[in-house]
Amino acid sequence: MKRTKAGNTAELSVEKKFQLMLEISEKISTTLDLDVLLGHLIDTAKSILSYDAAGIYVLQRSNTGQRLIEGMVTRGYTPGGSEKDLLLKFGEGVVGNVIEQGRSLIIPDVRLDSTYVMARQHTRSELAVPITLNERVIGAFNVESDSLDAFTEADAEVLHFFANAAAIAIEKAVLHEELVEKKRIESQLEVARQVQASLLPDRPPGPDGYDIAAENLPTYEVGGDYYDFIELPDKQIGIAIADVAGKGVPAALIMATFRAALRTQVRNDFAIRQIIRKVNYLLWESTADSQFVTAVYGVLDATSGRFTYTNAGHNPPLLFRVDGTVVELDRGGPALGVFENADYEESIVDLLPGDSLLLYTDGVIEAADEETREFGVKRLQQTVRETSELSAFKSVRAILDATRAFSGTDSFADDFTLVVIKR
Repeated sequence: MKRTKAGNTAELSVEKKFQLMLEISEKISTTLDLDVLLGHLIDTAKSILSYDAAGIYVLQRSNTGQRLIEGMVTRGYTPGGSEKDLLLKFGEGVVGNVIEQGRSLIIPDVRLDSTYVMARQHTRSELAVPITLNERVIGAFNVESDSLDAFTEADAEVLHFFANAAAIAIEKAVLHEELVEKKRIESQLEVARQVQASLLPDRPPGPDGYDIAAENLPTYEVGGDYYDFIELPDKQIGIAIADVAGKGVPAALIMATFRAALRTQVRNDFAIRQIIRKVNYLLWESTADSQFVTAVYGVLDATSGRFTYTNAGHNPPLLFRVDGTVVELDRGGPALGVFENADYEESIVDLLPGDSLLLYTDGVIEAADEETREFGVKRLQQTVRETSELSAFKSVRAILDATRAFSGTDSFADDFTLVVIKR
């Protein structure tokens, strides 16, 4: 293989290509670690192409259109330097342009080229080639020299061949890292799911004369819906249901904050409206402007059947009287965490023998069919009426089955939570 005065490649014979392929295969067949693989590639390239600095940049596989860097290995740059910030902007700098345009760039004098963004003070010339796989650009290989006009078209051909010969291995390593990361996230979410499940009651309370059941189904592994039963003195039960704006892990974290704040205030033995007022302030203080919680908290006196509650911007619980009338429990105040200071009104209803109380989150009534029609409150009320003679557990199952039948799917677009209390 002939070389120029600068020590770079003048041509690449078929024999050299074959030898290079073997060398690349030997180097990269021992690892699926992307950083290690890129290190092997950049160091092997040094044996066929002289450079003073070099970098390999691999894009993430993305369906969003964003072009983000999955891996980067460099040689010859100052540790902690700015080459990452300067070279990795898609469409900017030499590397950014090569990735965007999908073709090689040779810069004889970087000082005279507007494309170049300085990452090394001593760089005078640069060569960058795209790394492609099945006509898709997956990254770029960049080399720099302290000499002027150090790289030729023959050098570009060599580097391009080298980069594409390694493309399959790079893609394999990226896919492996994605799989490892996916398994890591799934493992963490499973732990989070178990932790969140432990925050919900193990079983509903069973005071004499009452039948209570509940269900919580998050859209994702974890969610922002919450319900609770809190044992209080004198045969009283604190009953809560809440819905955090949003879904997934962020909502689950706020849900845990709400639960801790509520239970802390309940222990202080304040009036219900005062408990919710303090919880509101704690959420306002600790959450972002776009984050809030709707909730209902009340206390059931199991002896008298009296239920004292306040509603903080939540879907009104429904009290089904034995005579067929329905009462909406809508007295209270605004959602929690929206205003620094908010007042909440308490209200009292009596659960009489034969009455049923239904607390629910909007995931129940917003379950939609193929025509985007929602299940709605009317269908929910009808389902409850049809199950008036069933146990609380069977009523919950009937509502769940009805919403699934209506939407035509077992999954829900929003977290789904129900509490049924029958006297």
